[in-house]
Amino acid sequence: MRTHYCTELGKDDIGKEVTVVGWANSYRDHGGIIFIDLRDKTGLLQLVCDPADSKEAHKVANDVRDEYVLVAKGKVRARGEGLENPKLKTGAIEIIVDELIIENRSAPLPFVLGDKNVNEEIKLKYRYLDLRDEEAFNVFKLRSKVAIAARNSLDEMGFLDVETPILTKSTPEGARDYLVPSRVHPGEFYALPQSPQLFKQLLMVAGFDRYFQIAKCFRDEDLRADRQPEFTQIDVEMSFCDQEDVITVAEKLLKDMFSAAGFEIQTPFNRISYKEAMERYGSDKPDLRYDLGMVDVIDIFAKCKNEIFSNIAKDPKKNRIKALKVPEGDNIFSKREMKGFEDYVRKFGAAGLGYFQMKEDGLKGPLTKFFEEEELQAIIDRTELKVGDVVFFGAGEKKLVLDYMGRFRIFLAEHEKMNLIDKDRFEFVWVVDFPMFEVEDGKVKALHHPFTMPKNLDVDDVEEIESVAYDIVLNGVELGGGSIRIHKEEIQERVFKLLGISDEEAKEKFGFLLDALKFGAPPHGGFAIGFDRLIMLLTKKDSIRDVIAFPKTQKASCLLTEAPSEVALEQLRELNIRLREMNK
Repeated sequence: MRTHYCTELGKDDIGKEVTVVGWANSYRDHGGIIFIDLRDKTGLLQLVCDPADSKEAHKVANDVRDEYVLVAKGKVRARGEGLENPKLKTGAIEIIVDELIIENRSAPLPFVLGDKNVNEEIKLKYRYLDLRDEEAFNVFKLRSKVAIAARNSLDEMGFLDVETPILTKSTPEGARDYLVPSRVHPGEFYALPQSPQLFKQLLMVAGFDRYFQIAKCFRDEDLRADRQPEFTQIDVEMSFCDQEDVITVAEKLLKDMFSAAGFEIQTPFNRISYKEAMERYGSDKPDLRYDLGMVDVIDIFAKCKNEIFSNIAKDPKKNRIKALKVPEGDNIFSKREMKGFEDYVRKFGAAGLGYFQMKEDGLKGPLTKFFEEEELQAIIDRTELKVGDVVFFGAGEKKLVLDYMGRFRIFLAEHEKMNLIDKDRFEFVWVVDFPMFEVEDGKVKALHHPFTMPKNLDVDDVEEIESVAYDIVLNGVELGGGSIRIHKEEIQERVFKLLGISDEEAKEKFGFLLDALKFGAPPHGGFAIGFDRLIMLLTKKDSIRDVIAFPKTQKASCLLTEAPSEVALEQLRELNIRLREMNK
């Protein structure tokens, strides 16, 4: 229907007869001559409907309103000196319309396209209109380019694109499964995959050597800005590899994807151990665009006269006393503001927040009276304080202190008076040497999944066992991660035993994988990258909802299609399902 897209036309086309199509972005009547900004996926082009050129086209133009679908035929001409619009790619030309067709009309829009203040629920209900905005379209244009770059990069490295089942078996993977009832097997259910983890391991047993998939995954979990019930990940697995091989592949893939988006990143990325990340930054996904690292001072506080601190310091394995230095903090924040920071950390369980100010004549603050000069000097030396600095202290149970002090670190970096974060910077870091297990309420759980290869199981304390697992973190966001997998039956049996999984339970939940591992499974490992999160970071959006074409709300509902919804009783009978009475 068209000869050109709107922004394909320029000064070189002056005098050509063309046909363009699209939507009426805006309409203006200037003294009987009607100007229409026509919009297609490439941008805007001005149409001029002058009765001196075509009375019929001018008559049709009188009926045009915003978002009408138009077909316009005419001749390209220069706008003339002083009439060009430098803000538009086509600002030097316009189309003198000979024939104008209203292909379809539009009802009045429920909101103005591109308006940033529109209620999100309205935008999600009319998502197809929200996507007409140029900024929204460009997000998905970039997403497409990055996805193609990922496929090309992995293909170049010898990976095979293989699809795995969507209807599969329910297995424990950390979140609740979405279940699908089976009509032909009454009382039985499929599960939608939380990830292709087990199938990609089976492909390694099959000898496929290198697999990838841009995979849909499903998790029934509490939602937030970077979570959706259905999401996309780039899933990769390879055989006869170690951690270094996997990291090399992941870094090349990320470099190629960022290049497709117009950003050049440097590899190899920095690395940090899980233990160092937690102890220094209070997070296993540290944002390294700024420092503000914590240091241990529990040994110094053990000598103080304050019983609260000295009692905490008696158990350095269970407890922590962390110092967080803020350069020039004494010049940036008032004493009242520093006291107010205590209210922030209390929201996350802190009992309090101490601080010292570094003055010309030494440390000052409410806590100095509990320390001898020797201990105060030790604090200055340990935290490398300079005049004008402030150092904050968090004390208590290890997990709690690391959590609230890690949050406080981010809070300070984002504070308007400090503004430490460079929004245009991409800072990658690999977090490695994750614990294999964690203990909650006396029960041992796999930190990643039970098929992660442990470094050494011959350790007395189960929480001290490390795994060959790694996460890639970008600007404080966990972009993805992976591990080397267990490929030997005897190691898998020992891991299950530590997790309290009996032979019968293992057979019931993972039988098909365990059987496969008996038939010459090669060493293998891989990783997955959250594709939605990656695009969110590339486009500097605040939520992955902005980079998913038809997202769900935080209550996992689709306002556009009104899903989930009730179904007919006949469908439930076919599935042998009876609903119990629920109070609405």
